[in-house]
Amino acid sequence: MLYWAQANRRARCNPALAHAVELANRAGLPVLFYEGLTCDYPYASDRLHTFILEGVPDTERELQRIGIGYVFYLRRADREANDILYRLTKDAAAIVTDDYPLWPARQYNTTVPPKLKIPYYAVDASCIVPMGCFNKREYAAYTIRPKIRKLLAKFLRPAPAIRVRQRYCGKIPNFHTRVTAANIAGLVASCAIDHGLPPSPIYHGGSAAARMRLRQFLKRNLHRYASASNQPSENATSGLSPYLHFGHISALEVALAVQKYAIQHKLLPDEFLEELIVRRELAFNFARFTDRPESITALPDWARKTLAKHARDRRNPVYSRRQFERAQTHDPLWNAAQQELLITGKIHGYYRMYWGKKILGWSRTPAEALATALYLNDRLALDGRDPNSSTNILWCFGLHDRPWAERPVFGQIRYMSYAGMRRKTDVDAYVRGIEYL
Repeated sequence: MLYWAQANRRARCNPALAHAVELANRAGLPVLFYEGLTCDYPYASDRLHTFILEGVPDTERELQRIGIGYVFYLRRADREANDILYRLTKDAAAIVTDDYPLWPARQYNTTVPPKLKIPYYAVDASCIVPMGCFNKREYAAYTIRPKIRKLLAKFLRPAPAIRVRQRYCGKIPNFHTRVTAANIAGLVASCAIDHGLPPSPIYHGGSAAARMRLRQFLKRNLHRYASASNQPSENATSGLSPYLHFGHISALEVALAVQKYAIQHKLLPDEFLEELIVRRELAFNFARFTDRPESITALPDWARKTLAKHARDRRNPVYSRRQFERAQTHDPLWNAAQQELLITGKIHGYYRMYWGKKILGWSRTPAEALATALYLNDRLALDGRDPNSSTNILWCFGLHDRPWAERPVFGQIRYMSYAGMRRKTDVDAYVRGIEYL
């Protein structure tokens, strides 16, 4: 039984892998876990490659412990083989993979099955309440929240431990790429990717790193999350979004750990769980039920109309994509947020809203602004190319929001100002902190 890890690159708390094991156990077969990394995905870079490769040793070690075979294939250049999945399916009874609403799984789960002669199953291992529990796009958090709460008790429970009846004893093919902590830098250097974007000095990939961050969050920050999470200089958030994006840890594992710790220490984790479950799964719902989820056309009617009405309003200043990318604006807070993204691969969620709003205000057109924000997010952010981060950017343009008082350029889109940020947050402390990175 072949499990193809497209989005959830982990062995534990993985419903898709659990389904592959269940099918294998019924048929008396072993399970082979396949994970690939190519050189030609959008914005392939040292940063993204390194983070993904750092997770490989953890996955291999955990799979070996439970008796599942593991193949990792690193495609370094366009000239190298690009048919590994099809080679592996020749000996497989069926294939199980991830149901994920954005590229590449969204595309491959449509184009790959017709080319195979074996059953193909796509399982949602990204959300706690599976995306398939909803039959339409929800308008906002207030419409999906009661539906999630109604179903949550059914899904927010520990996953049974994976137990294979038939250990994998087959030969590992010669195209398998051995990855260790010592050879990651050399592997990255050998790939035909963007070598101008270095790895993050702060975030290191893998399930072990994800669980370490989770433990630190529980001990240091959960008790103050509600009061300090919107104060970026306080560093009170979990820092788990890159790990959730690459599937190095599951939202279910995080939610259960938070619940357990909160009960033991008499804390109220509601605000964190709202972000992890309701807001994140609203984003997955949006991506699943939207044809072009990274387009202006995906915005609600009122937002598209108000942006079109004010598209010709005078903007001052106007910055180019290059200036944005290099953090060359007049605004010290915006520049600091962009520097955080450039250096670490992540922006604090509260300042990312301000960051996106200002790109809208300082670009020639709303379409150009959205393209710039998504480019910066997808190229630089470790949690980019994700339903959650993409939806958060589209929120800056009116998605999952309501009309506000009309003003130039923004129309009825919610506005955020530098003065407002200074009133609500310690801007100076944040800027000083970024200067020390």
